[in-house]
Amino acid sequence: MLLDWMSRMLSKTALNALKAFTVLAELPADSHAGAKSIAEKIGAGQNYLGKLLQAMVDEGLVVSQKGMGGGFRLNRKPEEITIFDVVEPIDHVSRWDGCFMGHESCTDENACLVHDRWKLIRTEYLSFLKETTLTDLRKKGRADLSL
Repeated sequence: MLLDWMSRMLSKTALNALKAFTVLAELPADSHAGAKSIAEKIGAGQNYLGKLLQAMVDEGLVVSQKGMGGGFRLNRKPEEITIFDVVEPIDHVSRWDGCFMGHESCTDENACLVHDRWKLIRTEYLSFLKETTLTDLRKKGRADLSL
């Protein structure tokens, strides 16, 4: 259900990355999963997912290993990887620091008409992304991958 709500806030690519990471978070330590098996579990294309996971290797979040028994695994423990870590390289949610109305300068001292409301929403949303880990997504059983 959490991922369903987030599907309205994040791109499809970011959601697929998050789904793939929840699958990787369930792997035993030092084991790998291939892009094909992950893609089947989350309902994504294998080539698309392979490229997406390779981009996450470049970000340092995932490790890949070629050959027999190879595939992908998390580079850190699930409790150390936040939703923000996964979605920021894709959706660049940190850019939400700007003015909602598009003004060049929008501060508490020089605020647009919706500054106070947008600041509250932005701060809460970014805090949620930065404080919620892959482990948190799995606390009540497997994450809902049915988007």
